[in-house]
Amino acid sequence: MSTGKVVLGVLAGAATGALLGVLFAPAKGTVLRRKIYRTGEKEVDALKDKLSDFIDAITEKFEKVKEDVTDFVEETKEHAEDLEKEVKTAKK
Repeated sequence: MSTGKVVLGVLAGAATGALLGVLFAPAKGTVLRRKIYRTGEKEVDALKDKLSDFIDAITEKFEKVKEDVTDFVEETKEHAEDLEKEVKTAKK
């Protein structure tokens, strides 16, 4: 299972638990709505942070792969040029 799915599952579970806890706690309607709103804000902020971290990690991995592919292409190009020189030398 990927890290992103685990993080998303944990956040969804925490949000559900917090919401159920607030809904079943005895409180006035205005207090309850305020608690739900604050809990929602906290969960949204936490989700934004996790999503930002996830995007940063994916970006880093993408940049590494891009760099590796660029290096591989350059090495392959150099090798092809060397082979071309060898073929031209062998023909003479």
